Amino acid sequence: MASFLTARFKKPDVPDQAALKRTGEHVRKRLAANKAIYRLPTDKAEIYAMADFMSAAECTRLIGMIDKVARPSSVFNVEYGADYRTSYSGDVDSYDPFVKKISRRIDDLLGLDGSWGEAIQGQRYLPGQQFKPHCDWFFTEADYWPREAGRGGQRGWTAMVYLNTVEGGGSTDFTELGLSIEPKPGAILTWNNADLEGVPNRWTIHTGTQVSAGVKYIITKWYRTRSWK
Repeated sequence: MASFLTARFKKPDVPDQAALKRTGEHVRKRLAANKAIYRLPTDKAEIYAMADFMSAAECTRLIGMIDKVARPSSVFNVEYGADYRTSYSGDVDSYDPFVKKISRRIDDLLGLDGSWGEAIQGQRYLPGQQFKPHCDWFFTEADYWPREAGRGGQRGWTAMVYLNTVEGGGSTDFTELGLSIEPKPGAILTWNNADLEGVPNRWTIHTGTQVSAGVKYIITKWYRTRSWK
């Protein structure tokens, strides 16, 4: 596995390292104090899960909102290719009171400033659709980095909520860790995209596996190191 990581990724630059480390320490303590939170069994990345984060009615309402905004998904790195991310996605209305409530609940769980969070993105995967192995943190040598550096900096934490039961496939797999998380309605999965020293963590490579039957719905909120613009 280490050879794959070395071949796939160059050693990243670490602007925002101090902020990533500081945020990691803060969220780590907050989640450790929450008895409803479960940490997944690995010492190479900080990945946590919690059941019943959202109710069935809330999940159903968000599914309807996603269907209204879903468009073919894009990726930051155009070199990935057209078949890399084949799902549909779209930002749900950040000004909607219901969306604000869910967004604040995620903020409160992690103990993060809501202004650091990007708009909540809804994603829909139909049969045959997937998101191949990728990391959520930004490659600072990429052409897009100067723009993102000015829009809030590096991504620190990811929070993802599953909205429905998927008939087949659609798990979230951390490919280098051998961890696979099956979608459970209302459950939240969250992880630190950096290591303990605030360096983007290659072990957080993950994939949304191909849906083989039914439809998969999730929402995702990414947090930067400072206010997101």
